[in-house]
Amino acid sequence: MIPAWLRADGRKGIRNVVAVAYLVECAHHVARRIVDKADDLDVHLIGFPGCYPNSYADKVMKAIATHPNVGGLVIVSLGCESFNRESLAATVAASGRPVETLVIQEVGGTAATIAAGLEAVRRVKAAADLATRGTMDVGELVVGTICGGSDGTSGISANPAVGRAFDRLVAEGATCIFEETGELVGCEAVMAERAVTSELGQELMASVAKAERYYTIMGFGSFAPGNAEGGLTTQEEKSMGAYSKSGSSPISGIVKPGDVPPPGGLYMLDVVPDGEPRFGFPNISDNAEIVELMACGAHVNLFTTGRGSVVGSAIAPVIKIFANPETARRLADDMDVNAGRILEGAASIEEVGAEIYERTLAVASGERSASEALGHQEFILTYKSFEPSGPACMPARSMS
Repeated sequence: MIPAWLRADGRKGIRNVVAVAYLVECAHHVARRIVDKADDLDVHLIGFPGCYPNSYADKVMKAIATHPNVGGLVIVSLGCESFNRESLAATVAASGRPVETLVIQEVGGTAATIAAGLEAVRRVKAAADLATRGTMDVGELVVGTICGGSDGTSGISANPAVGRAFDRLVAEGATCIFEETGELVGCEAVMAERAVTSELGQELMASVAKAERYYTIMGFGSFAPGNAEGGLTTQEEKSMGAYSKSGSSPISGIVKPGDVPPPGGLYMLDVVPDGEPRFGFPNISDNAEIVELMACGAHVNLFTTGRGSVVGSAIAPVIKIFANPETARRLADDMDVNAGRILEGAASIEEVGAEIYERTLAVASGERSASEALGHQEFILTYKSFEPSGPACMPARSMS
């Protein structure tokens, strides 16, 4: 069994993080200084930089603030931004978590708010530490996956190995989420064949078509110069490699950022906004996608990389799986699993998949992932716009 924090809202977390959230870039420095001065690996910085309201950002911030791994929240507001701090605080309080709000314009400026923030963190952390401890089984885990810094090795070592781990997790009742619809272009037909209903298959096809259209309008696909330098030759090659992370389990549904799927099964996270492009590229970095996976409840995320991404994340541990054996040797301290051994004939895809599965359970049970131990707590949230999903996207929920 996995040790867990039992939340008053019925969810179970594998970490007990106190989050410090800034609600506009003008409050970022103050919130950052509070976290830095707290000097605690379990005090994390999250935030939204925009001054204009955005329902997507509001939904994702509330989902992150009440994530199972979050034990309490300190809100840092400048005082005149559009983000509704009262609504955020009320949502967190309703979940049973301690929450305090600091308004810089009312507290007395930078120094006074940093001092008050440190006291607020101390109080919220003390309250969060009183949370009931219990256990959870593998079937209660939510696990996401993402790739970044991909090269020509990603699709033949780390990504299919994660697919094997996903298959085992889904078979044991866990909830697994894959995403990056912009990197699934060309895979939509084979993906639709795995859908649990034909209607869901059509929705999967539509999601990828939306992504293809969106990126076409942007004039730049999800294919960075570094991918080409790493040996990837085409968008299709990158797509097939990224798709292999999903494994071979039936696809149970489509979620959008902030939607928590029903327990158990494999889900695709549609990260491309609905409607006409309004806010630029769908995800400006890998960490924006990690935030969306967390907003869907991911306790932990499996991150594959060929060229050697070093990022981690606030709130939910990131497990780094290196695809390229040369990168694995060069950036060994940033690595959790060396899938490059597959290319050197030292391990099979199945053996590395089993290692990823075991590493997932170890990190869920409290071991620090490499990025956690190094203090990585990246977080980024920007503007987007989504419409509610239709019933065909979630067949199990529609039939319940």
